[in-house]
Amino acid sequence: MHHDHTVALHTVRDLGLRLRPEDVSLVEVSVHPPFTDLRTVQLLVEGESLPIALGAQHCHTDDEGAFTGEIAAPMLARLGVRYVIVGHSERRTLFGMTDDQVAATLRAVHRHSMLPILCVGETADERDAGKTEDCLAAQLDSALGALAPEQMASLVVAYEPIWAIGSGRAASAIDAADAASFIRLTVAGRGGSEAGEGVRIQYGGSVNAENAADFLAEPDIDGLLVGGASLQASDFAEVIRTVGSCYRSPAT
Repeated sequence: MHHDHTVALHTVRDLGLRLRPEDVSLVEVSVHPPFTDLRTVQLLVEGESLPIALGAQHCHTDDEGAFTGEIAAPMLARLGVRYVIVGHSERRTLFGMTDDQVAATLRAVHRHSMLPILCVGETADERDAGKTEDCLAAQLDSALGALAPEQMASLVVAYEPIWAIGSGRAASAIDAADAASFIRLTVAGRGGSEAGEGVRIQYGGSVNAENAADFLAEPDIDGLLVGGASLQASDFAEVIRTVGSCYRSPAT
């Protein structure tokens, strides 16, 4: 819940000016502004041909109805939204989003030809009790049960340990890699080898330009879900530039 539509306009335009072709030639960048900003950002991205995909932070499970204050998936699709974050830890912990609601939201996103970014992760208590994999397995089993194998292959899964969100304390690269490996194996177990190979796995939790390369060095981590470091164009551009350099060969 940052940036009104005017601030979002200036931030995304600034980001587009800072990104060089080589920064984004091998990576995909999406921005997920508040609902009130989506139309403004859509017009900017399309009008100036910025190398940025438009995303949303959440949507309702139903396509329409008496759900005051909610946003339906077809409304987002009409605005050119490509990605929708589903089951972010704040939706789960602050607004009581259940695993069943996450699964229903995944189906809604796919019904309207958008791609979900499924968030999974454990609390500090679950981590300390050695239940990280149990927590991830429960969240993934429920979510993947809503998808066909070919949908799993196009899925983005963001591992965001709840204890690291906004805390300034990132998981270690090894911890994130272990979770990412478990996620990939779980997806492959539910959807087959093509799904396991195709799913893109992100790490999210106090990501910045200084630690981005450490996470991307792990083979099962394909990208990053960036929170606080995305609020300023200069900071976000540095993260993107770091990620882009991880995929370029030394010769380029």
